[in-house]
Amino acid sequence: MSRWRDESRTARIRRRVLLSAPLLLTVLLAALLAGPAGGRAEAAPATFVHPGVLVSRGQLDFTREKVNAGAQPWKGAFDQMMASKYASLSRVPKPRAVVECGSYSNPNLGCTDEREDAIAAYTLSLAWYITRDGRYAQKAVEIMDAWSAVITDHTNSNAPLQTGWAGSSWPRAAEIIRYTSTAWPQARVDRFKTMLRTVYLPEVTNGSHSNGNWELSMTEAAIGMAVFLEDRAAYDKAVGKFRGRVPAYIYLTSDGALPKAAPGSGLDTRDELVRYWQGQTTFVDGLTQETCRDLTHTGYGLAAISHIAETSRIQGQDLYPEVADRLRHALGLQAKYELGEAVPGWLCGGTLRDHLGPVTEVGFNALHGRMGYAMTNTQRLTEANRPAGTNNLFVAWGTLTHAGNPG
Repeated sequence: MSRWRDESRTARIRRRVLLSAPLLLTVLLAALLAGPAGGRAEAAPATFVHPGVLVSRGQLDFTREKVNAGAQPWKGAFDQMMASKYASLSRVPKPRAVVECGSYSNPNLGCTDEREDAIAAYTLSLAWYITRDGRYAQKAVEIMDAWSAVITDHTNSNAPLQTGWAGSSWPRAAEIIRYTSTAWPQARVDRFKTMLRTVYLPEVTNGSHSNGNWELSMTEAAIGMAVFLEDRAAYDKAVGKFRGRVPAYIYLTSDGALPKAAPGSGLDTRDELVRYWQGQTTFVDGLTQETCRDLTHTGYGLAAISHIAETSRIQGQDLYPEVADRLRHALGLQAKYELGEAVPGWLCGGTLRDHLGPVTEVGFNALHGRMGYAMTNTQRLTEANRPAGTNNLFVAWGTLTHAGNPG
């Protein structure tokens, strides 16, 4: 009798499992479709678009047509680029096995050389596309090959930021050359991919809890490399970092009395957040975590946000709508004071240091030109600074590639 009851109990359990299986399957499928925490689906495209880091083929074609027609501001921006040291066909790359960068690049053992060679490769790739002169493609390949043959590591305290800066420029160049020319042998392309995957990506993929421009620049590098490597997991991880950091970098009044803390930062008290925001205690739309540090580092952060969103748009999942309010307010607030408006006493003690640099063109084109936001201050500053050149770190030739570019 006891055995019969045991067998019946077992049968009943089996029956319940079988009856509940469809419901369990439905729940599991719903969870999978919902994607990672936060309710957002995975961001990586099923098929990557090439060239697709910061500039698309359509954007490159638009730029080429404008330059060849002698239209402004594109022709002036092109002439500026071609007159720079980065477009020189006599450039000799200076690769190093180990690039060592301390705080503020002290020591500077290969730091400037690496950043500038990466910008040169991107510059030459743009020159190739616009002129169709194969010498520029060959020189870009020469520079990328020189580094991929030698570099093994980045060291010292600024290694993550240095890797982010150089790692932002390399994929832009690689995408254009790999997908629009025949100058790069496949074996060298593969070696370059290995360099990105083993030397650069591990340094930037986990982000940083330093000032926000660090993690944003590192994330820009990570998403660009993910596109060139066609690595969907790395792409999704970069987008996750972006979605966590941007709301913690640019304040909106809808955030509440205090700014948001970056995920994993451990900042959970008012005093800690105020200290992290450079001692600022009054928060307004568009204030950034580094505004009261200086406008130059703020510019780095805003440029990286724009670049990441631009790449995502090319790849088919536009991140601009998620950050549009923050980015437009941030650009507008900093632009207002760059244009000469007196700084009120409640803002950074009444003094703002340094300047944004050539960082507004990409975000302004997206938010104003494509999305239709009125951005009076940003427009005035952007147009006054044309043609936007390079900051010699990771921002280069924004007027040429993005002014009025419908994409």
